[in-house]
Amino acid sequence: MKTTILDCPEKSDAERLADFVMFTQPRCVLNLSAQLIKGHISIVQFFLLAYLANAEFLTMSDIAKKMGHSTAAATGQVDRLESLLYVKRVHADDDRRKILVRITRSGDELVASMHKEIANDLVSVLADMNAHA
Repeated sequence: MKTTILDCPEKSDAERLADFVMFTQPRCVLNLSAQLIKGHISIVQFFLLAYLANAEFLTMSDIAKKMGHSTAAATGQVDRLESLLYVKRVHADDDRRKILVRITRSGDELVASMHKEIANDLVSVLADMNAHA
């Protein structure tokens, strides 16, 4: 039985994970970028959609924190995604001044599609890693 780079007992879990990221990241990001261009969104906007897909809603300040951006920059990202109908803004029930951002069905579908693409890429990368181990 072949030993893969991920199975090496002399490497720590962190080292094996670093190897995995180094081998998978370029391929996955390139494929992800190509797919996202079709949807007219950036990788940053995709990650914002992914955060929203895992939450009922996020406030603009939540988005800014998660993205490591200013609130103004987060607003620009949301504006772009809203114009593409991937997110919508709604007012909070308890405070009409508070704006909540929710993912739409088409945003959810895009995230699910990209998730599937990433999973397929990872299967391929792992198969390549095992073949060359």
